[in-house]
Amino acid sequence: MMASKIEKKTKVSGKKPKGKKENKRTSITSGMMKALVYNGPGKIELKQVPKPVIEKQTDALVKIIKTTICGTDLGILHGKTPTVKSGTTLGHEGIGIVEEVGTSVTNFKKGDHVIISCITSDGTCEYCKKQLYSHCEDGGWILGHLINGTQAEYVRIPHANNSLYLIPPNVDEEALVMLSDILPTGFEIGVIAGNVKPGDTIAIVGAGPIGMAALLTAQFYSPAKIYMIDVDDNRLKMSKKFGATHTINSGSEDAIKRIMAETKDGVDVAIEAVGIPATFDICQKIVRPGGNLANIGVHGKPVNLQIQDLWIQNITITMGLVNTNTTSMLLKTVTSGKLNPKKLITHHFQLDDILIAYKVFGNAAKEKALKVIIEP
Repeated sequence: MMASKIEKKTKVSGKKPKGKKENKRTSITSGMMKALVYNGPGKIELKQVPKPVIEKQTDALVKIIKTTICGTDLGILHGKTPTVKSGTTLGHEGIGIVEEVGTSVTNFKKGDHVIISCITSDGTCEYCKKQLYSHCEDGGWILGHLINGTQAEYVRIPHANNSLYLIPPNVDEEALVMLSDILPTGFEIGVIAGNVKPGDTIAIVGAGPIGMAALLTAQFYSPAKIYMIDVDDNRLKMSKKFGATHTINSGSEDAIKRIMAETKDGVDVAIEAVGIPATFDICQKIVRPGGNLANIGVHGKPVNLQIQDLWIQNITITMGLVNTNTTSMLLKTVTSGKLNPKKLITHHFQLDDILIAYKVFGNAAKEKALKVIIEP
């Protein structure tokens, strides 16, 4: 059970005032909706809030079909991201149906089914031109962070032309929720940044959703061995089904000692997918000379960098926030059946039960949870 205080407001308000005729835009965007609101560290609340409206002509309004919870959301709840203000609707992942678009939106229209990217991109700034969309000067990771997010019935998407992806017909849309964040994150920040190559021996420390996403997409490059390291036996068992060749429970055995015993001098690529000092430490002790340490995890505390040992080993250390510049390619692999991210989904909830979903997701080992799907 999470130690956080979780509240639920059950009283629903927002009746239409009598005697007022609504125009077309008002009928679409006025009124109230349900949303999961952050009220400060340890406090979230399902409550009625105003529906979003078009604020700029580059915006789109999207009716949420399915959303999910990310480990980053738990980090916000636990006070790990102080930039999130009280009163913000959480969530940065999901799929939905376009409800309305601003006059400058040309790539999408009302009724389109879309993937919502966790990264907002204006497509024109200096960083966007370098495909560093996560550092967009008028975007980046803002949904459920700096503006209201997707754990609601509706969401406003700024710069919609560059921040949504059209869903092809006859595709399992539930699987595509994983393309909002975890698949591109695991692929870009873990696999690509880690320079995984055919024949490599790699280790992924952390068998949560992001670690599993790195596991699935690392197989594009045919590594010879994939070690999955975690303290949760259920997740390790799942990782074997998803393609891991070796698993290590670091709570019951010395992961560093075993890897160094089973390899010549460590792994070619060590991928950190948790975000705590202990897991980063494992990675820097198992990476071989000339290898890569790719940090995906969101760290809230300093780590002890063993630079006195690593400097002479020609180690490359990378880290960063997903840019989602691989989302289109990943969408093709999912629609073709080459990649099946739906198997990462373990639980389903209605939006009315999102507080229960947070408890389940926050107690993943006990609940055997990986990714949860939430439907309004």
